[in-house]
Amino acid sequence: MLESELFAFLEGTADAAFTVSEQGKILSWNGAARRLFGYSSSEVLGKSCFQILHGRGVLGTEVCHEGCSILECTAGQTEIPNFDLEVSRRSGERLWVNLSTVVWQNPRTQHRLVIHLAHDITRQKKTERATEKMLKMTHQFSKVAEDNTPAVSPVAALSEQEAEILRLFASGKNSPEIAKSLRISLQTLRNHLHHINQKLRTHNRLEAVMHAIQRRLV
Repeated sequence: MLESELFAFLEGTADAAFTVSEQGKILSWNGAARRLFGYSSSEVLGKSCFQILHGRGVLGTEVCHEGCSILECTAGQTEIPNFDLEVSRRSGERLWVNLSTVVWQNPRTQHRLVIHLAHDITRQKKTERATEKMLKMTHQFSKVAEDNTPAVSPVAALSEQEAEILRLFASGKNSPEIAKSLRISLQTLRNHLHHINQKLRTHNRLEAVMHAIQRRLV
């Protein structure tokens, strides 16, 4: 597949898709990207991601910067993990996207391109932040409330790491902070939360933490 064919293929994807050269310049910008970020193709082609998106990671650190080359950063990797990124729209509004990355190589010229696929997760992020605030409030109330209810054993025993995850959530830490503290990926953290909910017969993170506090597991 030649570059022009690749760009035409990406034009039909539902996700916002754009390609970046080895020099870090945007070469294609599909219709979904135009709708999501608010920039026309003529406004972004030939510019860097930094100039357009000003991306920040989950801990607030700057991810997009001048001279960034993801090809150098990912050299030797067979699979590049996706990640969450806070970016700017043309209007100045900030939104969260989940960004996937694929490296494509032209079979004729051997030139490589980076393909980025993005979809909006702003609503999910707002829900996570609201949950984090509720967890902090729950922990504060638990400190001052007199709970004479005897400790209840969990439905199934939690592992040390699962108990630690609940303690960290109860202390007000958010998912990125906990993943970084435990040196695990966000997906691994989500897997642990799934197992915790199964063991405690709860349905979400907030309910699991509240049950853990009631059962004096944290």
